[in-house]
Amino acid sequence: MRFLVVFFIFLFSVLAYLAYQNPNTVTVYLTQDQGFEISIIALALLSMAFGGLVVIFVVGVRGTRNAFLNWRQTRHRKREEKILNLYNEGMNAFLSKRYSEAAALFEKILLGSPNHIPTLLRLGNLQRIQRNYGEAIRLHRKARGLDERNVELLLALARDLEEARRYEEAVQALRELVRMDESNLTALLKLRDLLIRLERWEEAHDQQEVILRLTLLEKESKEELSLLLGLKYELGHQVTERGMTDKARRYFKEAIKMDRNFLPAYIGLGMAQIREGRVKDAGELWEKAYWTTSNVILLHRLEDLYLDMGEPEKILRIYHESLIRDPKNQILKFYLGKLYYRLEMVDDAFEALSGIDPTDPKFPDLHKILGNLYIRKGDLTAAVEEFKKSLNLRKRVLVPYYCPVCDYHTMEWSGRCARCGRWNTYEASPIMGEQSSSKVYLKPA
Repeated sequence: MRFLVVFFIFLFSVLAYLAYQNPNTVTVYLTQDQGFEISIIALALLSMAFGGLVVIFVVGVRGTRNAFLNWRQTRHRKREEKILNLYNEGMNAFLSKRYSEAAALFEKILLGSPNHIPTLLRLGNLQRIQRNYGEAIRLHRKARGLDERNVELLLALARDLEEARRYEEAVQALRELVRMDESNLTALLKLRDLLIRLERWEEAHDQQEVILRLTLLEKESKEELSLLLGLKYELGHQVTERGMTDKARRYFKEAIKMDRNFLPAYIGLGMAQIREGRVKDAGELWEKAYWTTSNVILLHRLEDLYLDMGEPEKILRIYHESLIRDPKNQILKFYLGKLYYRLEMVDDAFEALSGIDPTDPKFPDLHKILGNLYIRKGDLTAAVEEFKKSLNLRKRVLVPYYCPVCDYHTMEWSGRCARCGRWNTYEASPIMGEQSSSKVYLKPA
């Protein structure tokens, strides 16, 4: 700027000297009739002076503008640094579970910058942790209005809505996220889990098929495939209850084709056949399934089915064939003895139950020993009473089931554990009486 001033002073001096040495003039007309004479050099001098002033003005304006922008950028940078420091302090407090301190720091940021998205997100999460679901939803919705394609915000909002038990809105939020990004596995998994919680089996089944296509790791694929089997069972069971047995059979058969040891699908398919009046077909199915899976739960189903059909010889044949294949199987002997008792075949029941090792930890022993003592004394009536107490038998024997994954015990079989939510985990437990007195037998939810 100083250089320009010096340059123009020098230039004006030169031009003034030239004007003095060159007195020639030119007429400059302001209007058609009015004009004035001015030397050529003076005119050039004035023109250059005007141009110089214009240049000085432009340079001055630009300099002022740059100075203002620099000031504003500096102010903005300092403001951002202050916000970042407060945010970091708030996050440290949040991660240290000093929630009151974190909330105060986040709110201080929002006083000066009410649209700061990261702060709105974290403060909303903090409010959800403190079960202030309405405030959490408000903050996350405000943040989402500022950034509609922010995946983390939509996931946080969906979680707010789910924990607030506004399940339908949570489903809609997750569906919107999936529409934005069809390959977002996190959103798909959360949506699927929520649909399972709501027992919307058909929608959960469809989502699971998409998840399987996106899952690459072998271990994860096996887990997701196992879950798909469970969803096929639940969907088949649901449509069976609605009387749509044709559709139900299709789902059960798909599950069996995927895993020939998936017990719930066999039971579900058999129940669908029974609903259709195809009782004999159900018996044949369960019998084939038993020889495939060796699962004693199928024996219990066959026992009830064949006794209701008035054909006890069929279930007895299966027990006998099983014991021929595995003569040392104490559990099979135990269940055969209970079946004999149920059929009032007392001598056969004694013979089967007497073959059980009384020291086996799977079975109660107190009343069993008393029963053996009465047998030695020849007091069969007293022995029968002791065996009744030992086995806790009634006219219709109820067999407890348990889930080895979470140790849940129940008197009713289900395709899905009521505690851990896994499918195909229930096993038949012969443990009754004193050894099982510490267990709590609950009915599945």
